[in-house]
Amino acid sequence: MTFSICVREEYTDDDGDRHTRFGVAVTTRLPGVGTLCPFASENGAVATQSLVNVDLGRKGIEYIDDGLAVEDALEALLHADDGAEQRQLHGVDADGTFTFSGEECQGWFGHVSGENYTVAGNLLTGEAVVDAVANAYESDAFGDAPLAERLVDALEAGHEEGGDKREELPVQSAALKVRTTEDREFDPYYDDLRVDATETPVADLRETYEEAKRGQEIVLEQYDEDSDDGDDSDDSDDGDADESGAGEGGENGAGAE
Repeated sequence: MTFSICVREEYTDDDGDRHTRFGVAVTTRLPGVGTLCPFASENGAVATQSLVNVDLGRKGIEYIDDGLAVEDALEALLHADDGAEQRQLHGVDADGTFTFSGEECQGWFGHVSGENYTVAGNLLTGEAVVDAVANAYESDAFGDAPLAERLVDALEAGHEEGGDKREELPVQSAALKVRTTEDREFDPYYDDLRVDATETPVADLRETYEEAKRGQEIVLEQYDEDSDDGDDSDDSDDGDADESGAGEGGENGAGAE
């Protein structure tokens, strides 16, 4: 009923420190896919689909966060799942990848994986869908654009290749999540997005991403302006500034926060 991609990327931050980011993106011809399929943390990313068992994703991330390798974590969950042959489950952690498609998934179904990503889908128009998703990601892996944007690009490639074959189902959805080991002041607004019910899920997810990115730029610009105003206020105080002047500077700082 869906196709999805999980990604791991190492990168260097502005201070020269090495970090790892994880991302997952998914779309389907049903509403609310973001509540069921994609899971991510600073330690990995997991997607659960086909006949969805949400616990596979939720517990999978919990196990990875506890230090279990992605392969061990997801295999253990599948072994305990009586409906495993109807599931698709895949993901990445800091060191490896894992893919599984049960024999009772509905066709076309299958998966592909690379050194730092996995792609899976079922009820698709054909194998070309997952190949298109993988190729789109590989073509700009570790690129300059935010990972969230490149995940949307990958979903778009799969959608254009045919995507979910159930054309009789008009209400669709899409979602993405990105997490990182970097200790940031705040996470970008566009790193956790959902489009829950629409006939154009990937296009709407891209529009949501663009608006979230624009909103963040506006907020950061306002934050910088408020900070500059606070600095100007401090500079205008002379050596005889009293406690009330210092108090005003403190209030400006709190407001900017």
